[in-house]
Amino acid sequence: MFPTAPDSGAPEAHFAESGGQGEIHLVQLYPRDMNIYGDWGNTLTLKRRLEKRGYSVKLTDYNPGDSFPADGDLFVGGGGQDSGQFRVMEDLQKIKPVLHELVRDGVPMLAICGLYQLFGHEFRTIAGQVLPGIGIFDLTTVGGETRLIGNIVTESETFGTIIGYENHSGLTRLGDGQEPLGRVVSGAGNDGEDGTEGAVTREVIGTYLHGSLLPKNPVLADHLIATAVRRRYSHDHLEPLNDALAARAREVAAARPR
Repeated sequence: MFPTAPDSGAPEAHFAESGGQGEIHLVQLYPRDMNIYGDWGNTLTLKRRLEKRGYSVKLTDYNPGDSFPADGDLFVGGGGQDSGQFRVMEDLQKIKPVLHELVRDGVPMLAICGLYQLFGHEFRTIAGQVLPGIGIFDLTTVGGETRLIGNIVTESETFGTIIGYENHSGLTRLGDGQEPLGRVVSGAGNDGEDGTEGAVTREVIGTYLHGSLLPKNPVLADHLIATAVRRRYSHDHLEPLNDALAARAREVAAARPR
């Protein structure tokens, strides 16, 4: 993870927003069907934090049937109902080889909730229907009887304290070698039993945290950004931003009961 200088709390007026640092291609996966519980905020956060550092952003929405933007620098996708997952499942299988190639090439991705499940091996609904995944993560998900809902706090060795909101009935179990995103401090996480939340494979992050996730977790947002700009331009430093509002939002969210 790239270091960022300590936040001084000072205004950000000195940061150029002209795009002189270069262009980053940000791709939103399946926003028509997989974009609930505030997940659009993740895209907005990445776009704005890039622009504040002088990068222009080419934003592409990718939906089933579109030409896949394989030149993307950063991919993000959200959650959806089971019906939304069924609508994107077939298309996801079509682009599976390209996505795996991008993963091997170190392209950063963020997959939330429903898309996180489909980035595993399979999702078996409570009715017994099986939705095949694309196997980026070594995990499987089964539908549960009870929804796991509420604010959640986790701890990550890489990203520190991660705060979000979970709302899922899927129970996700990681394979023996799969690295989780974090360990649950308060909340349910992947299955409410093993104490893990999310998964990480190379530069791909999967998680159940909505809320949306990135506005309250700037360290995580900047990791994705830093990975993208390093890969595209070999830039090895991110200017700090004033994250005082994000810090306050984290405090409030962490203090709320589930």
